[in-house]
Amino acid sequence: MARLAGKVAIITGGARGQGADEARLFRAEGAEVIVTDVLEAEGRALAAEIGATFIAHDVTSAAGWKSAVDATLAQHGRIDVLVNNAGIFKLGRMLDTTDDDYDRVIDVNQKGVFLGMRAVAPAMCEAKRGAIVNISSLAGLEGVSGAFAYTTSKWAVRGMTKAAAQELGRFGIRVNSVHPGFIDTVMLSQTQAAVAGKMDKALKLVPMGRMATAMEVANLVLFLASDESSYCSGGEYTVDGGLHR
Repeated sequence: MARLAGKVAIITGGARGQGADEARLFRAEGAEVIVTDVLEAEGRALAAEIGATFIAHDVTSAAGWKSAVDATLAQHGRIDVLVNNAGIFKLGRMLDTTDDDYDRVIDVNQKGVFLGMRAVAPAMCEAKRGAIVNISSLAGLEGVSGAFAYTTSKWAVRGMTKAAAQELGRFGIRVNSVHPGFIDTVMLSQTQAAVAGKMDKALKLVPMGRMATAMEVANLVLFLASDESSYCSGGEYTVDGGLHR
């Protein structure tokens, strides 16, 4: 199938993990893919592997966003999809979270999403179409102990998604958020359960009894990026094996 045939998609944090599998799947489904990341070697290798374009890009920089969007428009003349996938994780309870740690997590996970939506919106509004998929987390639906800054940032992504969906809907732009649970990526190894060696215990709380692959998240992102979800906007979609109730 070619569920994204003719579409141009920017995927941030696309060098590895969920972003890399999203990029692979999008290319397989016919999209022109622009992979952006601060991990240049990995990003360029992935782009060469799948026939995509790589742009070195810090999502916390408004100037960086302008450059990425300008380069995409110069090459392809349009932007149909933005996947705000870039994110970082930091363990730390509220009382142990430093100003610097908090600011860094918020800058990447929250501000980066805002800057991305703001950067692509003019081109999408002019074209009267577009799909934005913001990667939040199960932590954006629940209060998670031990990762205060991360949880805060992912709740913000949820709220920004709702607000943007309201503002951009009249231009034919859909905005949705995805909330992964335990996903088999590098970030999972940084979580409290993994660090404490209690992942097996944590997975017992998941009704399906296992973690997900990054491709299982990518499949949902593909649906939300495609025209198959043409009347879905402002939604919150979990990929968590039934963990969130």
